[in-house]
Amino acid sequence: MTEVNQAQIFLPALALVGLTFIVLLLIPFQRFKAALNGLVTKDDFKLGESDRVPEFVVIANRSYMNLLELPILFYFACTLSYLLEAVGIEVLVLAWGYALLRFIHCAIHLSYNNVYHRLIAFGLSNIVLAGMWVFLLPPVIAAAKVTA
Repeated sequence: MTEVNQAQIFLPALALVGLTFIVLLLIPFQRFKAALNGLVTKDDFKLGESDRVPEFVVIANRSYMNLLELPILFYFACTLSYLLEAVGIEVLVLAWGYALLRFIHCAIHLSYNNVYHRLIAFGLSNIVLAGMWVFLLPPVIAAAKVTA
């Protein structure tokens, strides 16, 4: 069995962090674009987003929110895997799979936005993330055991 550098678990996490920052930067770009075209005013964002906010602006914000929700469990799994020295090739492959599926989900959301295609990417990413936690559970339980 090939030894895995434990720190490699942070590479897919950093890829997802990069995507999150890119989408974050897209939000003001889309808002200014809408404002310059007279589609919104500053008051449309006073309490979040009014009904006047165009779909292309809402989708950028929603995509960003998606990257702040379930990926928290991914970042935590990566951190725990590293701290418990539980990064095996299986966990590393699952981590890259999760990051890739989140990239695909985000690309679909920000481009042609087919709900069924997004659902497939989202569902598969959740299965992959659950798989990471299945591999992580035994080391977490072992670390939590109290020694007598």
